[in-house]
Amino acid sequence: MTTALVTRPREDSEALAAELTLRGVGVMVEPLLDIVPVTGAEVSAIGIQGILATSANGVRALARELADRSLPVWAVGDASARVARELGYQRVESAGGDVDDLAALVAARCRPQDGGFLHAAGTVTAGDLAGMLGAAGFVVRRVVLYQARTATALSAGLITTLEQGGIDVVLFFSPRTAATFVTLAIDAGAGGWCAGIVAYALSPAVARELAGLPWSTIRVADAPTQAALLSALDHDLKRG
Repeated sequence: MTTALVTRPREDSEALAAELTLRGVGVMVEPLLDIVPVTGAEVSAIGIQGILATSANGVRALARELADRSLPVWAVGDASARVARELGYQRVESAGGDVDDLAALVAARCRPQDGGFLHAAGTVTAGDLAGMLGAAGFVVRRVVLYQARTATALSAGLITTLEQGGIDVVLFFSPRTAATFVTLAIDAGAGGWCAGIVAYALSPAVARELAGLPWSTIRVADAPTQAALLSALDHDLKRG
């Protein structure tokens, strides 16, 4: 059986682990980011026409702070959109890509005069969503609702599994988690054990951060979505 290592935050790993299990793939979860809520954030929907979600964690954090589910949610990808629907938001649109795609979708479908946007964000964000939409005349109110803390060491269980050759593939969804894994694997003296592992990267930016380890190969998804990443894995599983 093929065994995959999932490096996403624990809540995000659950749905992905279920997808892998359906494919007959064994799963080991090693969160390289720990999501911690930011306390004391002031969240207001006054003058807002919609919510911008650049991560599922942002949607979860906003839902804890704001009871109103009537505002439309513009999500960067399908995973964020799915979480928004699960949390009760009725009007949800997915850009199906990255921050650039989200900005383009909002600019094409909305009008600046209808109000600003509330961006439910973490302390670290990718891209300049506010800048891109600002250039199109929109006002974006970014509210920091969570912090993603990187792991400081690989778990003893993962190190043992790597040493025994028990991991066949690793899935990486962000440059930050990819860079963290490379650093921690080298620190643990486990870098050489990655030579027999295929790394799957959500984007070229993620793949660049993986270059510090001697992977068997690095596969890059055709689009920056979980579906595209799993499609690359499916292709390899069918090839054996």
